[in-house]
Amino acid sequence: MDWKDRGRSGDLEDRRGESVGGLGGGGGLPFMLLSMVASKFGLGGIVVLLLVMFFFRGNFLSLMGGGSSGAPTSASRPVTDPAEEPKVRFVSFVLDDAQQTWERIFQERGLQYPHAHLVLFRDAVRSGCGVAQAETGPFYCPADQKAYIDLGFYDELRNRFGADGDFAQAYVLAHEIGHHVQDVLGTERKVRQAMENNPSERNADSVKLELQADCFAGVWGHSTEQRKLINEADIAGALNAASAIGDDRIQHMSGREVSPESFTHGSSQQRQMWFKRGLDSGSIEACNTFAQ
Repeated sequence: MDWKDRGRSGDLEDRRGESVGGLGGGGGLPFMLLSMVASKFGLGGIVVLLLVMFFFRGNFLSLMGGGSSGAPTSASRPVTDPAEEPKVRFVSFVLDDAQQTWERIFQERGLQYPHAHLVLFRDAVRSGCGVAQAETGPFYCPADQKAYIDLGFYDELRNRFGADGDFAQAYVLAHEIGHHVQDVLGTERKVRQAMENNPSERNADSVKLELQADCFAGVWGHSTEQRKLINEADIAGALNAASAIGDDRIQHMSGREVSPESFTHGSSQQRQMWFKRGLDSGSIEACNTFAQ
């Protein structure tokens, strides 16, 4: 990907110098946490929790012990880690470029696009949707309109899932910005309400929401292709990344039986298909996963 180092984005929040203390609580905390996520944080919190507990097998609840204040404290590594600075500059470029693209698309429709913020964290973070560990992977929280990423995820993407390259990494962030677009358009709220009204379709609705975010990532990709910032090899890398984090592949890699009814993000084939649809069309209208 032909990207330019333009410094750090003004929409970037670097919180790698903070760690999250425990929240305290007793034996009833898991049930309380699930209830809180379902009732208060809706889709964003539910998707995050499912990712941690099912796909990445992260010990989300372990963050709830070991303290009572829950206040951020200083981490052992400085926020300005020189080894991570190139990644910081890269995600800053992707963040700004993607949001400039969405500004233009919204303006063409007579709409305003409020920017999302991107929060960089290390190991664990407190968001408007609750506390999450790095094992959660990148996520978007509609409660505070921020995307979150531990830059170490890109190492996991390469080493565990075999997806490497700048544009593969860019796809991941563009997907989270796609969730912000859904939030701004009101799609996330409608889907959350539908999930509450019909819990039996919760997973199916989640898949549609995630696939639309993939398609929106492709819409931004279309813009980069038009500007000759990417080539066929970059596109192949992004498609590989989309395939690598499909529900079926993650379940298989985790030694579980592939269970389509438990999918929350879509199969590898679906994720590739919808990203490619957005990439080819550059159109929001082409991303109506809910009509399928």
